[in-house]
This record gives sequence, C-alpha cells and structure tokens, in this order.
Amino acid sequence: MVDLEQRVRALEQRLDAAEAVLAIQNLKSRYAQLVDQRYSRGAVVEADRLAEVAEQIAALFAEDGVWDGGKALGISRGRDEIAERMRKPTLKFSWHYFLKPEIRVEGDRAGARWDILSPCTTPDGRPHWMSGFEDDDYVRIDGVWLHQSMRLTSVFLAPHETGWQRIFV
Repeated sequence: MVDLEQRVRALEQRLDAAEAVLAIQNLKSRYAQLVDQRYSRGAVVEADRLAEVAEQIAALFAEDGVWDGGKALGISRGRDEIAERMRKPTLKFSWHYFLKPEIRVEGDRAGARWDILSPCTTPDGRPHWMSGFEDDDYVRIDGVWLHQSMRLTSVFLAPHETGWQRIFV
C-alpha cells in the first residue's frame, strides 16, 4: 500500500496541474478579450485607448516573450516590441474564438495548441473568416502563468460573401 505521504504528494501534483490548466485557459481568454478590445464599432479605438490595451496585452507575455503572427503579421520579441505591434492593428474588427485547447503542463512550463476562428473585417471594409491554430508555450513566474511564446498558423482568410470553399479549389 502506498503510504499517505506519497498519496498526498501525488494529489498535490495533480491539483497543481489542474489549476495550471485553468489559469492558462483564463490567460488565453484574457488575451483574446484584449486583442479584440482594440476595435469598437468597426474601427480601431482611439490612440490612447489602443496604447493602454497594447500594454495590457504585452503584460500577458514573459519579459522575453515572443509573439509570432506568421509571414503576414511578423514576429515581435519582448514586451516592448509586442506592445508596439499591438498598437498597429491590421484589421478594422476582429473577434477571436480559441477552441479545443490541448494543454500540457510540466511543472512551471506548459505548452498548448488552440484552434482559432475569427470573424474579422479587413481595412477595405470587407468581412472575412479567419481560421487556423496557435501553438503556445507558457511559463509560470512568481506563481503567475504568462505566454513565453505564441505562434499563429493561418489555415485560411476567406471573404464572408463566398466562404472558404473557393479558396481550396
């Protein structure tokens, strides 16, 4: 029979991992909320509000964190670059849905893959559907989970009027 001390230690590890998953889900939810707060009523918010939101987004990353938007959006390293990037929206509107998380926790580090679906409006005013996935690495610093890196892979950006069926033909 496993002794009580070992059982308690095992339960504490499982509880820590479960709490980490919840904290990471909340972190990703906060990231999505803030990224979408850069827009209001089909337009980019005013500069002071945009700067405030950009700083809040950057604070969700470790000091040396990496935001990788792929070829189309570029890479930003460190909180200052991430905040600067977030002050330059490439859309007029977006609403991020992060789905089907696969989160793996190992102590103070974790990794995840999230599917993403985002209705958005391009600068020319046309509505689109964007779909893809994000691969994230996380780190727990002083008890707080932060993005260490985030890498977006876009599967498609399709005009709302025609949908995605035509982009695969």
